[in-house]
Amino acid sequence: MSSWQVWALFSAVFAALTAIFAKVGIEQIGSDFATFIRTCVILVVVAGILFASGQWQPLASVSSRAWIFLVLSGLATGASWLCYFRALKLGDAARVAPVDKLSVVFVAVFGALLLGESLSLLNWLGVLLIAGGAVLVALKI
Repeated sequence: MSSWQVWALFSAVFAALTAIFAKVGIEQIGSDFATFIRTCVILVVVAGILFASGQWQPLASVSSRAWIFLVLSGLATGASWLCYFRALKLGDAARVAPVDKLSVVFVAVFGALLLGESLSLLNWLGVLLIAGGAVLVALKI
C-alpha cells in the first residue's frame, strides 16, 4: 500500500463515487449547502483519522510558507467543490465528472510551467488524449 499508483487509483474510485452520491444527494437541496455538508463530514473524518493514528501535529510546527500554500490550496479546493456541485446540480454526472477531470490537464501544464516538472512526449500525448476525451464526453449530440 505504499505505491502512489494504488492510492491514485483509490482516489479515482472515490472521486467517481463522489459524483454519483452527490448527484443523488443534491436533488432536493442547494448545491452550496450540499458542499457545506460534505465539507463538515470531511472535517470530522480527517480529524478522527489524525487523532486515532496519532498524526496530529502542533499548529506551530507548520511553517509560514506551508500555511500560505495550504490556505491557498484550501481556497482553491472550496472553489472547486462549489463549482463542481453547481455543475452536478445542472448537468449529468457522466458529463460533469470528465470535464472536472480536465484538472489533470491543468496540473500537467501548471506543473511544467510553475514547478519545472517535465513530461515526455508520450506523457504529453496522454495529456492531450485526456483533454480530447473530456471534450468528447461533454458534447451532447
